[in-house]
Amino acid sequence: MTTRAVATPPRHPRFVRITHWLTVVACLALLVSGIEVVISHPRFYWGEVGNVNTTPLFTIPVPASRDAVPTGYGFVLPDQNGWSRYLHFQAAWLALFTGVVYLVAGVRRGHFRRHLVPEAADRSWRALRTTLSDHLRFRASAFGDARSYNALQRVSYLLVVFALFPLLIWTGLAMAPGFTAVFPWTVERLGGRQSARTLHLAVTVALVLFTVVHVTMIVFAGFRGRVRAMITGTAEPSR
Repeated sequence: MTTRAVATPPRHPRFVRITHWLTVVACLALLVSGIEVVISHPRFYWGEVGNVNTTPLFTIPVPASRDAVPTGYGFVLPDQNGWSRYLHFQAAWLALFTGVVYLVAGVRRGHFRRHLVPEAADRSWRALRTTLSDHLRFRASAFGDARSYNALQRVSYLLVVFALFPLLIWTGLAMAPGFTAVFPWTVERLGGRQSARTLHLAVTVALVLFTVVHVTMIVFAGFRGRVRAMITGTAEPSR
């Protein structure tokens, strides 16, 4: 009598893997093009109006790509504002639609409830503090199991999915005149178009820092195995 092997469920469902890599492509394009957009005017303001005659809230210390923007440097960088804005807008729509698909599929299939919502034992401040301490000390327990997430990972992913990413989209749309003409409240709630631009930068920096930490932990946990799991769906048991 033969025993049939029981197929184990994939570490990452197919919709998670597809949306993950589409988001990676979109975010890389957004980051590269966004840097070019910032270089065209590396001064940031608060409120509705901001220009070279307005006192900035802060200035990023880099040369501009436009000679009309005062930066304190005696030269300007090549102006790449045309292609960078076009790529930024196209990548933003890809990120938006991918995010919507991920949210809808995640809710319908119970992905957030099963994999991202912290378990009862992990919801205490003590559990989060212990996990954070393990992360800062690069202990093996901080990397999480190859088939599950620890408490800090779950909270971090929920923060990115339901707070930072939506805020990035909101602040981006609030800078689009065509969109705000139809939905003026989207920019009014943020305090103005320049406030939206400044907040957009702040959220971008937060997401970049999250990505750096995320990739660093993957490297220490076993880069090849974790990336393979996100490509094929299978994962090796933790060492």
